[in-house]
Amino acid sequence: MEGPLRLSEDMRCGVVVAGGSRDGVLASAQRAEELGFDSLWVGDHVSFHIPILESLTLLSFIAAATERIRLGTAVFLVPLRQPVTIAKVTSTLDLLSGGRLTLGVGVGGEFPPEFEASGVPVSERGARTDEAIGILRRLWSEDRVEHRGVHFDFGPISIDPKPIQNGGPPVWVGGRRSPALRRAGQLGDGYISHMASPDRYQTNLKAIQSHARAAGRPEQEFGTAAFLFMLLDDCYESALERAAASLGHMYRTPFRDAAQKYCLLGKPENCLEQLQRFAGAGCRHFILAPLADSAATIETAAREILPGIRDFC
Repeated sequence: MEGPLRLSEDMRCGVVVAGGSRDGVLASAQRAEELGFDSLWVGDHVSFHIPILESLTLLSFIAAATERIRLGTAVFLVPLRQPVTIAKVTSTLDLLSGGRLTLGVGVGGEFPPEFEASGVPVSERGARTDEAIGILRRLWSEDRVEHRGVHFDFGPISIDPKPIQNGGPPVWVGGRRSPALRRAGQLGDGYISHMASPDRYQTNLKAIQSHARAAGRPEQEFGTAAFLFMLLDDCYESALERAAASLGHMYRTPFRDAAQKYCLLGKPENCLEQLQRFAGAGCRHFILAPLADSAATIETAAREILPGIRDFC
């Protein structure tokens, strides 16, 4: 990946923790850490088609139950919140977790009622996110911050205590459309793909590098992650049908074609082949999101997928 954004040399793998119950969250988070996964991730919505826990509260709970594993949002919907509040909560979470937070951010928009309920026009979500990222970085590292912008106007104000990580948690930008790629290249410390093939992933990274170069960014290490729904089954067709049904229920839309194109399906060796293609395209951090049998999937992935991922580089 030619340009100022430098890929990591290490391959990493994390899993998504679904917020079904207190005991389930605890068991999944602690077991994933025991099994050697590098990160735990949670989704985010204020309201959605299915029940979902508030993401930063959930990560705070997980932080208290774990010690070393990295914690991330995939992705936190920035435009639904006021950035000063986001800065305060994430600073607290980073401190209490011992500096383990990665803030994956996105603009959302697939569920307009949560924007209406939050008093935010859907059409402003991109511009609000761009402005908020700059505000977060300043509040995480500076005192007496004053901001006079298009969507936010405040200050001077300080957020204390500051995050443990110097400059604040890394901000990884999620998305698949051109504004997200521009945002990642200009403003992000990393990129998280969603519903992308390996070929599209490689094309997206080239676009991100182009935006970084145009913005005059200095050389720096850049995180490259892929959020991948996964359903393990000895029969591929069974895995496909089950994945399509699960995602169709989650998003309230037919999902068979998308599941076939973008999900990890079938036996662990089949999933590894697809993951290797992502690694060849530039991905260095896989975020596995089980669609069924989460506890069993984590065990199988740790035993039959994780060792193979470590050998990719």
